[in-house]
Amino acid sequence: MGGLRLLAVALTCCWWPPGSEGKTVRGTFSSAAARDAQGQSIGHFEFHGDHALLCVRINNIAVAVEKEAKLYLFQAQEWLKLWESSRGYSCSERLSKAQLTMTMNQTEHNLTLSQIPYPQTWHVFYADKYTCQDDNENSQVEDILFEMMLLNPDAEGNPFDHFSAGESGLHEFFFLLVLVYFVIACIYAQSLWQAIKKGGPMHMILKVLTTALLLQAGSALANYIHFSSYSKDGIGVPFMGSLAEFFDIASQIQMLYLLLSLCMGWTIVRMKKSQSRPLQWDSTPASTGIAVFIVITQSILLLWEQFEDASPHSYHSHHNLAGVLLIILRICLALSLGCGLYQIVTAERSTLKREFYITFAKGCILWFLCHPVLVCISVIFSEYQRDKVITIGVILCQSISMVILYRLFLSHSLYWEVSSLSSVTLPLTISSGHKSRPHF
Repeated sequence: MGGLRLLAVALTCCWWPPGSEGKTVRGTFSSAAARDAQGQSIGHFEFHGDHALLCVRINNIAVAVEKEAKLYLFQAQEWLKLWESSRGYSCSERLSKAQLTMTMNQTEHNLTLSQIPYPQTWHVFYADKYTCQDDNENSQVEDILFEMMLLNPDAEGNPFDHFSAGESGLHEFFFLLVLVYFVIACIYAQSLWQAIKKGGPMHMILKVLTTALLLQAGSALANYIHFSSYSKDGIGVPFMGSLAEFFDIASQIQMLYLLLSLCMGWTIVRMKKSQSRPLQWDSTPASTGIAVFIVITQSILLLWEQFEDASPHSYHSHHNLAGVLLIILRICLALSLGCGLYQIVTAERSTLKREFYITFAKGCILWFLCHPVLVCISVIFSEYQRDKVITIGVILCQSISMVILYRLFLSHSLYWEVSSLSSVTLPLTISSGHKSRPHF
């Protein structure tokens, strides 16, 4: 399984999507692109408040005037109705339905969106006089370089906030998360390091769990750096955003490796084991093959999800097939663990051992089920809040899960009782190649 973790992390490093753009958009207004798509999509943004602002700067006024260049703004619901309408609107009819229009005849244009009663997603499209023409020749004219900023009002009502309504609060959340990690590291780092150096039956488990925790902390720090820059220029540091997602995926793989290693004897080959050694790791071809399949499957689904997710700040998306399959996989793992645990607890007479199994299962089930449950809970929130609720909720629940597991494996009484069932009771200690008595 150690080689499996390295393989999964290496796969993540080699197959990684480029960083997503922020809400300061730079590019070119292209007549050819606008004609092909009946309007060139420039971006979308969740505006809110009374003084939201769209600011556009262009470099060639003469070409813009000659092409009669315009920006068209559609509310997301209205745009969806236009495309799904059975009436079949023509190109010019569809553009005429835009809620707001901006004619570009100056170097800089500012369009204020006022009196927005609740956060709304707006789509921005570029079109010119060649967009709805059938003639290809006239559309092959010079493109226009542009820079567009999409801004919401800040706490004082000034349009300086680069975060959309769905992203607001994430910068502060990651700041607090990094601060908590820093405080915890100052308090517990030394004692945890001493516990790991002692070795013993919990040595390998603590190493893997600590690695996953460090990856989670690294993801939080990278996100904070990205959002800090994003709050100033609307672009951020795309590399740091991608690095945060990489750390998060690597942490998911580490935790899946740990939990599978500890649970495999319960859920896969429990019937082959005596009741006195339920935590023994069974390294048979069947159990190893299942573990390999599950870890690689999750790795592929996580990467697939990141490639298909068009939202730049959605770290736990479920809007595509990969996200749905990930949710199904986590539910299946939680159910498998729950069934195995129920059979063990009902047959176990020792109160201390039953407490150990139940506490361990709480941490595992919380890790696996937090995402599916939060996806269901998010339905009661407004659409623009759902991704934010899922992202913050998953991070907090998985952090709580790690705390539960740390307390369990650092508890001398519980761990000593369970691990003393035999000299090699815990699944991850067999990799040492020799039997050793637990010590603290």
